Amino acid sequence: MAQADAPSPGTVLGPFTLDRLLGQGGFASVWAAQRTGGEPVAIKILKPRYAGDEAFELRFRQESQFAASLSHPRIIKIGEIGREGMFVYFSMDLYPASLATLLDQGPLPENQLIGIMRDVTEALAFAHAQGVVHRDIKPDNILLAPDGGAVVSDFGIVRAVSGYVSATGVNMTIGTPHYLSPEQAQGRPLDGRTDLYSLGITLYKAATGDLPFKSKDWYELARMHVEEAPAPPRAAHPDMSRKLERIILRLLAKHPDDRPASADELLAELEAMHDPSRDTRSFKVPEAYRNAITTTISAPKAPDKEKKWWRPW
Repeated sequence: MAQADAPSPGTVLGPFTLDRLLGQGGFASVWAAQRTGGEPVAIKILKPRYAGDEAFELRFRQESQFAASLSHPRIIKIGEIGREGMFVYFSMDLYPASLATLLDQGPLPENQLIGIMRDVTEALAFAHAQGVVHRDIKPDNILLAPDGGAVVSDFGIVRAVSGYVSATGVNMTIGTPHYLSPEQAQGRPLDGRTDLYSLGITLYKAATGDLPFKSKDWYELARMHVEEAPAPPRAAHPDMSRKLERIILRLLAKHPDDRPASADELLAELEAMHDPSRDTRSFKVPEAYRNAITTTISAPKAPDKEKKWWRPW
């Protein structure tokens, strides 16, 4: 079958027929599709310019196979990995919505939000134990099951891009600027705590309806992640509990050592959210952010231009 330069409804890829475009990013598009004689699935298709790069395609296939081995109920299940003509793709479970689409309706109730964040943190704890750092946690990569549970997607393609960049030296942006950790912005070594920072940005957005750092300029956003303190979340959403505010601000610490040491530690803090015996002050907050914790709504403290908002590395 002759293939066009881009997939379209009706395109056949192996046992799958594409139905409708669900979304696309810099490296791939995602389609709802129908398996011949089977259930609906989602198909991630590498964009032709990258599918035509043998080194990139090899990384994509390798990391897709690795992602398929991450067997956890909170990580998306990947099925077939293949090529049809110029299209390189893999299939995965189809979910009805993402956290991003849910947030189009506004901030989430705190109980619902904490439940979603627990699911995501469980997925990260499992992946980090396997030595896998996601590098692009954001609402678009958090999918929602019909029962309201959350599932994390896109482990494979982010690892593929990272490995390709490391191997070839090609200049590519890894991660999404609004959710980038300070160490990603600075090009420093990464571990699981970079995912916790991005999860903190996601949590801030889901709890307040807004992002802590906004700019149309990528370099300005990177500077904000590295240098600026976020506005206190309760200033935008006064009904938020102080415990949740403290967790968000700890996740948004500039230096990884000031964040939870692991996803398991964060999970324990989330589990303790509803423990009335636990004092709010036990949720540690970086020293630089303590002026942002207020009992009344106040404006955020302006950063000291003579000091950077990170500790020496």
